[in-house]
Amino acid sequence: MNDGAALGLVLDQVSKDKNIDRAVLVETLEQAILTAAKRAFGMHREMEAKFNEESGRVDLFQIIVIVDQVTPGKGVHAVVPIPAGPIVPASLESTGGNEVALEEAQRYGLKAEVGDELLFQIFYDEKDQARAEEQDAKYGELLKLNRAWKGFGRIAAQTAKQVILQRVREAERENVFNQYKDRKGELISGIVRRFERGNIIIDLGGAEAVLPVRDQVPRESYRAGDRIVAFVVDIDKTARGPQIILSRTHKGLLEKLFEMEVPEIYEKIVRIEASAREAGARSKIAVSSRDRDVDPVGACVGMKGSRVQAVVQELRGEKIDIVPYDPDPARFVCNAIAPAEVARVIIDAGSHTMELIVPDEKLSLAIGKKGQNVRLASQLTGWRIDIHSESKVREMEARARQSLAAIKVGVDGDGEGTGPAPATVEALFQAGWRSAAEVAAGRPDELATITGIGNVAAAQALIAAAAKAAEIERARMVEEAARVAKEAASLAEKEAEGKSPEAHQG
Repeated sequence: MNDGAALGLVLDQVSKDKNIDRAVLVETLEQAILTAAKRAFGMHREMEAKFNEESGRVDLFQIIVIVDQVTPGKGVHAVVPIPAGPIVPASLESTGGNEVALEEAQRYGLKAEVGDELLFQIFYDEKDQARAEEQDAKYGELLKLNRAWKGFGRIAAQTAKQVILQRVREAERENVFNQYKDRKGELISGIVRRFERGNIIIDLGGAEAVLPVRDQVPRESYRAGDRIVAFVVDIDKTARGPQIILSRTHKGLLEKLFEMEVPEIYEKIVRIEASAREAGARSKIAVSSRDRDVDPVGACVGMKGSRVQAVVQELRGEKIDIVPYDPDPARFVCNAIAPAEVARVIIDAGSHTMELIVPDEKLSLAIGKKGQNVRLASQLTGWRIDIHSESKVREMEARARQSLAAIKVGVDGDGEGTGPAPATVEALFQAGWRSAAEVAAGRPDELATITGIGNVAAAQALIAAAAKAAEIERARMVEEAARVAKEAASLAEKEAEGKSPEAHQG
């Protein structure tokens, strides 16, 4: 079998094995050989490359146009410098045009008319050396190839190999992209194959995927050969390595696992409204039902917890809270903070914040380990959540009322004055004012509407008095902070003396 036939068989085999259109391979090969030929023989030559199915080789032709009079700079004898390149022979001074006068063509015995295009085959294969020598002897002065064809056979072979390999790689990547592009946002399973700089490379059967370090759960570990289920985050067509990006930390993994385990979710009877996850530790999902007779939480938990336990097992023991969704934000937040009970909710729609008041004994449960429960509840609901115990709230309320009561209107030189009536203090508190500093920063028209104040003039007097009260309060707080700091320093000094070597010797 000759080399040409072998190239044809290679194209057939690659086309079949890699699912690449043979015509695309042939076209790519022709274009690559043509580009290499122009670099070798001269960039300004008009050339053509055509794959020969019979010989299994790429035939190369130089095109010459017969004209009545050669255009300046377009003739085959017009010297055009070649751009620098590693393939261009150093001895080759490229002839740049493709036009030949009719008179000159007839001198070489060419039967042609003005406007004809003549194709001269360039014999670059070693087996065609005799034909190349014969052509050089007959048309060498016309074609001006300068025997550059002698080294081009090796260049053509290398080019063909590189082009086929490159096209195969591109086709494989294209096939992977087309096969998996519609699976973004789904679960996929594969076998752990190897580890690269902390990333896990996973064999999916027909392609490789990568589980980056940032998308791995710290407490999970894998060995080569382990089966793994992950969430498809993205299909990156431009990636240099594996194109399929997976994640074990994405909340989509949690949702898709529930969809697999709970038929009601798959059938759209139960819907996952929101989810929040701290991978490897704890997750929360909020569910609702379109059917009054179907309990969404019960459907997700399953008989004796079988469904949720299957998800927990796949997530390697991650705790999961399933809470009922409620369109009322306050009720939804109370559900999300479960298992802690909420005594009272204060909503600040402007800052999208909710203040939850919980019994003292439920405070640590509501906050969770290192704030995990309240953090997940905030992610689940989309609200900023502040949690306070009932005793802390009572203390804060007492302090607020005390600060408001300390405002002295009509203060004289001795610092005496009259504070607001208890009813006015309560009215200010109920209206949302929590300190003398807040009143001092308020607007007269706002304060004038408070029971017991009555008009703008009284409100202005109250604001001026509140500013003085706030200043006194700030000074007292600074003094108190200095006293506490001094006591702490004194205590630390005594402890240091007690631990010194002299103290031990004594």
